[in-house]
Parts: sequence; C-alpha cells; structure tokens
Amino acid sequence: MSSPYLHARIAIVDLETTGTAATGDAITEVAIVCVEDGRVVEEWSSLVHPGTTIPPEIQALTGITDAMVADAPSFEDIARDVRSRLEGRLFVAHNARFDYAFLKNAFRRIGQPFSAEVLCTVRLSRRLFPEHPRHSLDDLIARHALDAAARHRALGDARLAWQFMQRVVEMKPAEDIAAATKSILKMPSFPPQLDATALEKLPDGPGVYVFHGVNDLPIYIGKSVNLKDRVRSHFSSDHRNSNDVRLSLEVRRIEFEETAGEFGALLRESQLIKTVKPLRNLRLRRNAAMVFVEIASPDAPHRYVPVDEADVDDASAAGTLFGPFPALARAKAHLTQIAAGHRLCWHALRHAAPGAPCFAHQLKRCAGYCVGSESLAAHNARLRDALADRAFPRWPYGGAIAIPETHPDHGWTHWHVFNRWRYLGTARTEPEVHELAATRVDTEFDADIFKLLQKALGERAPVVLAPAHAPT
Repeated sequence: MSSPYLHARIAIVDLETTGTAATGDAITEVAIVCVEDGRVVEEWSSLVHPGTTIPPEIQALTGITDAMVADAPSFEDIARDVRSRLEGRLFVAHNARFDYAFLKNAFRRIGQPFSAEVLCTVRLSRRLFPEHPRHSLDDLIARHALDAAARHRALGDARLAWQFMQRVVEMKPAEDIAAATKSILKMPSFPPQLDATALEKLPDGPGVYVFHGVNDLPIYIGKSVNLKDRVRSHFSSDHRNSNDVRLSLEVRRIEFEETAGEFGALLRESQLIKTVKPLRNLRLRRNAAMVFVEIASPDAPHRYVPVDEADVDDASAAGTLFGPFPALARAKAHLTQIAAGHRLCWHALRHAAPGAPCFAHQLKRCAGYCVGSESLAAHNARLRDALADRAFPRWPYGGAIAIPETHPDHGWTHWHVFNRWRYLGTARTEPEVHELAATRVDTEFDADIFKLLQKALGERAPVVLAPAHAPT
C-alpha cells in the first residue's frame, strides 16, 4: 500500500468531553481530520451540546464553556456527519481508547452500533521510540517540535496527531512503521478455511469465544474484555506460540457469547471448558489435580487431600484445610518454601519419623521435631500459623449472594449468584436472581470458582440475598 500505516484512508479523531468516564460523561466537541494517500482531504469539527453542564475545571482546560455549547447540536444531530467521515477509514487518535469509547457510547445512546479499526498514536510512539519514557501529546510536541496552536481543542489536537504521524514518516523506515502498525492493530493472517465475516461479527467488548474445528467439534475456548482484539490476536502473522498456529490451521467456525464484564467472562469460560472439554484447553482441565493441605488433628501428620474429596462444607473444615494448591507438587513446594521462616522440620513435612536430624536442624532452622525435642502437636501448631494466609474460609454469609456487573457499552447489568463458594449461575432479571438464590446447592466445589470469587469479593461488595432482599 502507499501508506506505511497500511491504510490509504485515515480519520484522525479528537474529542473534548465533560469528564473521563465514557459511560457517564458526554462529548462537547468532535474533530476529524480525513487523510487519503498521505494528504489531508478534509478537516471537520463541531461543538456538541452535552445535555449537562460542563464542570468548571474542564471549562478552564478546554476553553469550552456552557454558553458556547448552549445552541450547539446534540450528538444525535451530527451522528450522520460523524459516521460518514469515519466509515471505511482507520480510526486514529492519541490515547485512542478514550476517544473510541466515548464515540461508541454516544452512538449507543442513540441506538446505533459503531466499530472501527483503531490505531493509537500513544502506542505507536512507544513502539517506535522505546528509548523515551513518556508519550503524552505534550511530550510529543516538545520532542518533535510540533505546532501546538489551539491545544486542548479538538481540531487543534487532531492536527497535532497528524503532525506526529508525518514526523514518524520522516524519521522511520516505511517497513518499521508498517510493522508497528500491524502489531498494534493485531492484523490477522486470516485462515482461508474460515468464513470471511467471522471476525467482523465479533464485538469489541467482554465475553467468551469458542473455536470449532472439523466436524464442528469445539477445540478452544477463551475469554477477553475485548473479543474482537483477542480473537484477532490468535491469527496475527507473528503467531505468539505454537498453540495459535495449530488453532489457525484447525478452526472452521467461531462462536461467541457476550458478558457484562470480565468477571462474567471468567466464570463462563471456566464453566464451558469443564463442560465441553475442548482439545486445546489444558490449564482449566487439570483442576482435578488440585489439593488441600489438611491438619485435622494436633497429634496427626498433615495430609494432602484432593479437592474433590475434601468436605469443604463441614463447619470445622475452615480450621483444618489450607489451600487449595494447583497440584500436589506445588503444595509440597510451598511447605518447603515456608519451612525456614517458621522453623519447620523437613522430616515432619515429609512424614518421616523422628530420628536423625534433618538438614534444616543442622542449619539451626528446625525446632527439633526430627530429634525428638519437639512434639508433633507443637510442630503442627507452627505449621498451622505458617499456613494461616492460605486457610480455607467458612462461607461468611447467611445465604446466597449476588455480585452485579454492568456492561461498559450496552449498560445492561448481570447478577452472578453464589452460595457456599459455589457458582449458581448468572441472572439478567430480578426474578432470576431470586430463583437462582433459592437453588439447592448440590454442585461440586470448584477450586477455580472459589479463587475467582475470593478475588472478586476483595474488589467489590456483594448483595446478600435474604428472602426479603432484592438487588437494587
């Protein structure tokens, strides 16, 4: 192609907004610089009435006041003008995720979908000039002597991004620019046996995807916060690993399912892999190897108990089970790792009887169980303290809980329902929430779900589903 950016038709975009939250704040100005074959063919901009007041600090930064936008068109009024200038062009912006997210949400609010291939000039600068630590627009202005007229206005900043792209062409070989652009765009080497529209249908939001192979058998299941980017990355020309190469050769059909967010995608991925057991997924299929360390009695040696054999619902188990660990070898390695800091005996950890001193005792890092100067009960007490941060917790709620998650673009909310560390399902309506909460918990304990839920509870507060309590 004539353009080192791999696209002859480019739209360089900049927005001014009332804030930084794409789902809650609004656009106050749009600018688009249209480039074809390396030449600017049109510059277009418009103020936009945001439907709300502009915060004073934003007015001070951009110079756009409430009075200036009072008679400006709404985004719906200019949506056709915006779309006509973006369609069929590479969407370029500095910190492109910001501008792209605002435009997607603006189109969503008026009931219109929008998607584009996106090139971020921040990422382009980082890739082509890795020797520099900062790549803000102000940094680029100073570094490349750009003309900063009308800074912090949409058209002025869009012109700056185009100036930077021109400087790049002057400073770097075309093949380097093309390689950097291709890497950022994750441009796929499209498998010839796959339907050409398969990637176009993928949303650039969270969810799970399923690759189907010959005879429509599922061969791989994955998740992402951006389905389109993640699936495209499997087919990039510089395949990152041998598994991607195999998938590119084997895939015949792609199926996907949108979720409200990353947590929902993680839950659904785990659920699907264990149900479908696709050929190329290995990590989540190996969870049968997970174990707990059990210290059931002060006077009995610790044991390694497979997760599917542990009674995690026994109230007393909360004080006796530690983990889970991914595998027996990992559990043993962890005990060895914490031994010195807690003066644990290597013989006791390896279930050997007292007798000769263990190696740790010779280094004065063992309290002496191996030579009979410490009881197993005393050793177990210190082992329990050493494993305290891995103690399996009791279910801390009186019943089921729900964790809400809202889609960043669509705005709809899903409720993930749990009880006694089990995942009961995801609800889309209030009646479904309570129907799931009333489900009898007879599913097996899943260590992956337990870890996902623990992490989620550390980041957000759940809704406890008492009989009279409904999500709000």
